[in-house]
Amino acid sequence: MSKIFIIGLPRTGTTSISVALLDYGFKVAHTAYTKRAFELADVISDAPCFADYQQLDALFPHSKFVYLDRALANWLPSMQMLLNKMLPELAPKSGYLNPVLKRCINHTFAPLTTENPLDAQHLEHCYHLHQQAVFNYFAARDDFLTINISHGGSLPTLLEFLGINAEDAGEFPHLNIGKLVDNWKEYKHPNKINSLSAGTEHRKFFDYHTGQ
Repeated sequence: MSKIFIIGLPRTGTTSISVALLDYGFKVAHTAYTKRAFELADVISDAPCFADYQQLDALFPHSKFVYLDRALANWLPSMQMLLNKMLPELAPKSGYLNPVLKRCINHTFAPLTTENPLDAQHLEHCYHLHQQAVFNYFAARDDFLTINISHGGSLPTLLEFLGINAEDAGEFPHLNIGKLVDNWKEYKHPNKINSLSAGTEHRKFFDYHTGQ
């Protein structure tokens, strides 16, 4: 079962690309925390995709992967703002955030073991580390695309990559601007998939070690 995975880091435009693809007939999950959400969605973005792209590549052969780039001058303050809000809730046992999201953030940004997790130099290092790992993994593959949604023509480029006629495509909507972090929840669309969708296994996530 092939999928489209958006594997850019948080604050690179994952909400904007998710909303844009809803109107092209895709069922979209902005974050997916259960196996059922992955089954229902055609497109999955943000957590856990930015951290688990290798495991998802194995679970969903013939999928397509889209990395979102963003200028560091814009990404850094935005990520600092988001991470500052998250910090009190990232503790593995006591934080209220979903365990999958906590795992992905803690793995990628190490906020619980870094002296100053909001330090710009630390976050820049995390950004480059993630980017290089992605580029190394997908080197020379034709199922991988890099775009910056703030650049003109990036939506047509994405649609062409997905095999969709991009003749009348405009540009990406700009959502979650500034201190906004939750536009996805407020956006109403019949193609939205609940991140916590339940199936026969209730709200179980994948066990990557067994392939289940």
